[in-house]
Amino acid sequence: MNIIATELSKRFNREWIFHKLSYRFEFGKTYALVGPNGSGKSTLLQILTGQLPPSGGRVSYETGAGHFDSHEVYKSLAIAAPYMDLIDEFTLYEMVKFHFCFKQTCNGITIDEIIEKMELTHARQKQVSNFSSGMRQRLKLGLAFFSKAELLFLDEPTANLDKKSIEWYWKNLTMLLGKSLIIIASNQDMEYPSTAEKVDILNYKRGYKP
Repeated sequence: MNIIATELSKRFNREWIFHKLSYRFEFGKTYALVGPNGSGKSTLLQILTGQLPPSGGRVSYETGAGHFDSHEVYKSLAIAAPYMDLIDEFTLYEMVKFHFCFKQTCNGITIDEIIEKMELTHARQKQVSNFSSGMRQRLKLGLAFFSKAELLFLDEPTANLDKKSIEWYWKNLTMLLGKSLIIIASNQDMEYPSTAEKVDILNYKRGYKP
């Protein structure tokens, strides 16, 4: 599945976050949405996933069979982001099981295998409310990595991760390169591959001159 942004614009009150952004995101490629903090990376990511409406322009999706219904695209995407909620009252096992009531697992792996791949087996029955920030982030990433999805969106993916968890992130991200359309919003080049195609939000600021 490909994503086509056509003259995409977003503003809050009178401030344009980005203006007339046209870009084609193709399946099998990895893209990095880059720019300083507050530049609009997360906003663009949320518009591309259908979570936010644009102020102008449009987002469309296409497959080999033609255009894809935007109301159905949620079935084909996985996302890990700071604004993504987890259910604190659930244990890890319950959280993972609940998530995969709505998503297919990657390669048909089981819930227990997913928890093992997250390297969180020791916390299987621990309540999510008692997770550290790093464990919560690994859980979010794991739910995205191990979902069957053509579109993978990651926003600040290594936030709160220690060195060992960052190595885990890279191991699992690398396994997905070329197999999905991956879009990573980040202002740190260590969060995305050097081969990623960069989309600089600053280039789409109204009146901006590079």
